[in-house]
Amino acid sequence: MLFNSVEFLLFGALFFALWPVLRKWDSSRWGYLVAASFFFYGWWDWRFIFLIIGSGLIDYFAALAMLKHPKHRKTFLVLSVVGNLGSLAVFKYLTFLLININSGIHMIGLDMSLPIVKLTLPIGISFYTFQSMSYTIDVYKNKLTPTNNILHFFAYLSMFPQLVAGPIVRAADLLPQLKSYRKVSEYERWEGLKLIVHGYFKKVVIADNFAPVINAAFDDKILEPSMFFWWIIVTMFAFQIYCDFSGYSDIARGLAKWMGYEFNLNFNHPYTSTSFADFWRRWHISLSSWFADYVYHPLLRRKMTQWNAHKSMWITMFLSGLWHGAAWHFVIWGLLHAFYISVEQVTRWPKKVKKLPGGRYLAALIVVILVWIAWVFFRAKNLGQAVGIIGMMFDFSKFYLNPNTIYSVFVFLLIALVILREIFFLMKADNWKFFQSKFYLSIEPIIITLMIAACIFIRGPGSAFIYFQF
Repeated sequence: MLFNSVEFLLFGALFFALWPVLRKWDSSRWGYLVAASFFFYGWWDWRFIFLIIGSGLIDYFAALAMLKHPKHRKTFLVLSVVGNLGSLAVFKYLTFLLININSGIHMIGLDMSLPIVKLTLPIGISFYTFQSMSYTIDVYKNKLTPTNNILHFFAYLSMFPQLVAGPIVRAADLLPQLKSYRKVSEYERWEGLKLIVHGYFKKVVIADNFAPVINAAFDDKILEPSMFFWWIIVTMFAFQIYCDFSGYSDIARGLAKWMGYEFNLNFNHPYTSTSFADFWRRWHISLSSWFADYVYHPLLRRKMTQWNAHKSMWITMFLSGLWHGAAWHFVIWGLLHAFYISVEQVTRWPKKVKKLPGGRYLAALIVVILVWIAWVFFRAKNLGQAVGIIGMMFDFSKFYLNPNTIYSVFVFLLIALVILREIFFLMKADNWKFFQSKFYLSIEPIIITLMIAACIFIRGPGSAFIYFQF
């Protein structure tokens, strides 16, 4: 069930109509959340409900077993991790693994191959698997006391606003909130509405209007021979994926506010970053912090040396790329960011650049250009196409725009420029005071109304959120 669908609007209206009554008692609150979330998730394919139930039961009982049998804590943790990663590997990576094994067999000259098994990828499996795993890991580390109530646990694991595309909410943050009933204030309802409207605006007005032009460019068998064209397309994609993904997170956070819960910020103006360390503190924060806490820091603690720090970071970024998709171009995207971070740590170039006149803006521009190059690998259909596009982006002999393509991209270029202007406007911290001024607060309802109108009248072709595929 898509957030940007009539079915979800009806579902949401019914859910919040009953929520004020059923949220008052623990059993009804948790049971209602679980039932509604399973209905929401099962709308795509009811059979995959059993997958999230199975994954959840493994971790629910593993966590209780750790508490009951402390001497065997590590055994139960291993069972939890193997169970979760096993299901993720089968549904997401089995086909990729078989294809690469067959390629290796053919490379050594053998005339044989393994049968390719193609399974339907369950929506959001990467998100709820990581969320479920973090529960048992935190229990193992004594950072969390496991809940005895299975409905309490599944209300946390399957909560529908963030179930299929994040943010990845930690049990330590959400389980305590679910324990009690709290009446939502008028201010929280208004803040929730603003988040939801901003999220829909990002998704249906910006991302969905960008999508047809971007898709046409990448689907064309012959690459447009224009340096200017590809910089426009990649810029559009950078804002498409940002608005699409952060839009989903905004809607999820807004819905949670209406329910009386708080989700942490998942995006914090990442394209204003002046270094790659800063970028990864601002982009997909819940996933970045997950990898930092459960992969990078445990690897780093084994040996506190500069070499191990780089190695741990490269492993982390490799896994981050693989998390996004079972394809080599996603892996290259992750490793390219690892390369950026390593160069940054060795040369300390952001600090040096920022000492120059206008250095903060120059550093941000350098980060944006390099992030754009990495996005080509993320979006391309394969490595060959990615390399071809990047070659075109730096072919100065093709610095022109085909007149036949000007009309199709001109409006989108203007939108991208407006977004860029706003982003760099926000780079000055003092400008935040404007958004707290009496003048802005007085016109804010008008702005929200105009954004709602835009979502209705100038929305793009409806499409699934990009991160549903991960």
